[in-house]
Amino acid sequence: MESLCSEQTYHVVLFPFMAKGHTIPILDLARLFLHRQIAVTIFTTPANLPFIAESLADTNVSIVELSFPSNVPEIPTGIESTDMLPSMLLWPSFVFSTKLMQPNFERALENLPPVNFMVSDGFLWWTLESANKFGFPRFVFFGMSNYAMCVEKAVYENKLLFGPESEEELITVTPFPWIKITRSDFDPSFSNPESKGLFFELAKLVFTAASSSFGYIMNSFYELEQVFVDYWNNHSERQLTWCIGPLCLAERPRLQRVDNNKPTWIQWLDQKLEQGQPVLYVAFGTQTEISLEQLQEISIGLEVSKVNFLWVTRDKGINLEGFEERVKGRGMIVREWVEQREILMHKSVQGFLSHCGWNSVLESMCEGVPILAWPMIAEQPLNARMVVEEIQIGLRVETCDGSVRGFVKSEGLRKTVKELMEGDVGKKTRKKVKEVAKMAKEAMKDNTGSSWRSRDLLIQNCNCKVSL
Repeated sequence: MESLCSEQTYHVVLFPFMAKGHTIPILDLARLFLHRQIAVTIFTTPANLPFIAESLADTNVSIVELSFPSNVPEIPTGIESTDMLPSMLLWPSFVFSTKLMQPNFERALENLPPVNFMVSDGFLWWTLESANKFGFPRFVFFGMSNYAMCVEKAVYENKLLFGPESEEELITVTPFPWIKITRSDFDPSFSNPESKGLFFELAKLVFTAASSSFGYIMNSFYELEQVFVDYWNNHSERQLTWCIGPLCLAERPRLQRVDNNKPTWIQWLDQKLEQGQPVLYVAFGTQTEISLEQLQEISIGLEVSKVNFLWVTRDKGINLEGFEERVKGRGMIVREWVEQREILMHKSVQGFLSHCGWNSVLESMCEGVPILAWPMIAEQPLNARMVVEEIQIGLRVETCDGSVRGFVKSEGLRKTVKELMEGDVGKKTRKKVKEVAKMAKEAMKDNTGSSWRSRDLLIQNCNCKVSL
């Protein structure tokens, strides 16, 4: 491990957004900096502290606790994470409320050792003001792909969604003519030149702050997205992207468990492995809201597919009318927080029915597990296009009307599940994803990997005197 050649310890501040999907890669980023003997301070709130403290218990990361704003209109008392919001309609109000933390954040900064730079989530736009006030650079972390970021930039700048096309008509992305998108791939604000409301106001704040920050930390690797990394960096004078991932490979999960200490779902996967029965992992993230009607179609599709499956859901009240009993032995539903990487690492897992959140895409890719893409919110439709069309490590669920966000009936799900797990297309994607997994691991190798080199160039650009 290299050592600092400056007398003063180099110090980085990390501030993740209050959602597990945003926090987990930042925790991995902390470990990357620790590998370079850089001091790390991470900010969080009381309700999010236990998860972060447990995740970093084996490190010397300093954790600073900031009180989350109380008495915020519409936000129930005690809710400090978007994962726990009763409805995602409250999401913009929750994000806006985080600015009330700024005075306490700045008071805490006054008591810290000198900070060389900060990495904060893009939704914490107001941290740019704090960084400027204290005189250190702010890097933005959006937790998305270069592909999605470049396509969104091209669509916005070229006003590609303002034409007469229908919601599902294919539109050519001007700088990348091989990419075809539809209006349904984007939130409505992208296709409305007169967008208003909280979502639009928040987007303006977030992207204005990002454009004035020092650059973007990208949870990706150059070989995966070379065209898009080069495009962004060649069309930006200041806000360069730094690919230093996949961050999920910063450190492997610590899985030294004895049999009687394994979660029931891991024991179940062990049994399937012993029986030589491949398993489909099913999970749609922590912020996706799925209707009861759609849940019923999912259950029927999985049941009639006859594949083995492990379905993780955050909805503890889900009632599927005897479904669990009918699929007992072949299917399992888990209603608890799981270590997703541990599941994807399991040799019995041979497919992932996923919402295509970027963390999930990377984790599946790095473990060589092909994806059945079912995008639902945010930039997930673009991630799905990247997975299926750009890097070809998965296939897509079949919606009843062929649209991007259409309803998925049980027969369409059954057909695509069978194709992923047993069909020829599934075999091709399984071969391709293992090639990509190998590339990802090469990118993260010490001294030689592209992400390792990118991390050190980033540090040099911030005048960090580290022996290389």
